[in-house]
Amino acid sequence: MASNEKRETFSSGLAVFFATLGSAVGLGNIWKFPYLTGQNGGGAFLLVYFLCIVFVGLPVMMSEFYIGRTARKNAIGAFKAIMPGTLWKHVGTMGVLATYLIMFFYSCVAGWVYFYLFKALTGELSGITMEGAKAQFGSVIMGPWSPILWQCIVMAVVSGILIMGVKQGIEKITKTLMPLLFVLILACDLRALTLPGAWEGVRFLFHVDFSQLSGAAVLTALGLAFFKLSLGLGCMITYSSYFTEDNNMLGTAAKVAFSDTLVSLLAGLAIFPAVFAFGMEPGAGPGLLFMTLPLVFAQMPLGNLLLIAFFFLASIAATTAMLSLVEVPVAYCIEERGMSRTGAAVFNGILIAGVGVLATLSVDPSSLLGQMTFMGRGFFDWFDYLSSNILLPIGGLLTAIFVGYLMPREQVVAELTNQGRLAMAGMVGMLYSILRYVTPVLLIVVFLASVGLVKL
Repeated sequence: MASNEKRETFSSGLAVFFATLGSAVGLGNIWKFPYLTGQNGGGAFLLVYFLCIVFVGLPVMMSEFYIGRTARKNAIGAFKAIMPGTLWKHVGTMGVLATYLIMFFYSCVAGWVYFYLFKALTGELSGITMEGAKAQFGSVIMGPWSPILWQCIVMAVVSGILIMGVKQGIEKITKTLMPLLFVLILACDLRALTLPGAWEGVRFLFHVDFSQLSGAAVLTALGLAFFKLSLGLGCMITYSSYFTEDNNMLGTAAKVAFSDTLVSLLAGLAIFPAVFAFGMEPGAGPGLLFMTLPLVFAQMPLGNLLLIAFFFLASIAATTAMLSLVEVPVAYCIEERGMSRTGAAVFNGILIAGVGVLATLSVDPSSLLGQMTFMGRGFFDWFDYLSSNILLPIGGLLTAIFVGYLMPREQVVAELTNQGRLAMAGMVGMLYSILRYVTPVLLIVVFLASVGLVKL
């Protein structure tokens, strides 16, 4: 049963860029990518990462853009429209399932970020000590009621934006928040880079050390080139179904890949100079975001103001990423189940918050859910593992095969060059060849590495 609601599109190429970039930028940009860059050879790792973008990221994004704008449907409906009566629609089904699994635990972490922003705004993190930082983190994640409350607040915000629609909701918010994110990161950079000893943090990020480029580092770059761009989820299929007819999709993909990396490196320049200046541990993982940084900023003049700015930009990254994730099942519910946009957004918000409570409460090892594990993993870890390690790489691989082997080359080139109006046939043709002969092999490696079958 299809919905009778008129299908919206983004209003311009700029709106497309900000919305798509908002999908790619997430909490991983704030600490994970900068740390992995510094740990694996700095500039040398970045070089390998950009090569992986060319051979994995851009070809798969190009494929998802082709599917979405060609079909003008949701992730499942797009495969059904292009290849009706076949099992290929279940590639879209995997994408929808993956977005649910990710949102079950990602909404939990986003709730922590919102909570920390609130604490920074109220001054609770001012002058904090190491013991205080650990106690604050414990109170945030182990509530039990406060993390559930903030998870629900996150989903209420995201659902409210999605109810407003593509142009008035997703487009307007991302066009406002993404430039603001860049401004906040640059402000944090300027302060961090003026600290005594800040150069060690810069060196950590950008020194070129080819001796650190092990096989494991290459696998890390390969996985990041795929996972960081929100591929294999149906997000880019859904968003590209709202693209304008004249959008330069290959240009959009390249700009998003570059800007996503730039955000990560700018975030690294905000974090690691400060971390090194105060002798903190750069490899603290999530603890870097929630424990180390409040401690670092507490020792700086105007540190609480900087902390507010930092957690505000982290909340922006979390929110824009979640908009693209939740829009995948929302679009499905509207177009395939006949729901109104309001009904679909409310239904999915409640569903994600409700099931997501399992992830939120499983983080506390002293709770009943925290003690319920299967094969050593609780709900939070299983939601993460099944989506990131299984569904995403398989979904990306099948999408590459679908476009690379089932779609005629001339049709793909025509769609991605806007029926020949863009002089990019040679570039598209080259990426199409990469998609057929290189990308599937590399995605198989990503999958085998993600499940632990390949270790270098």
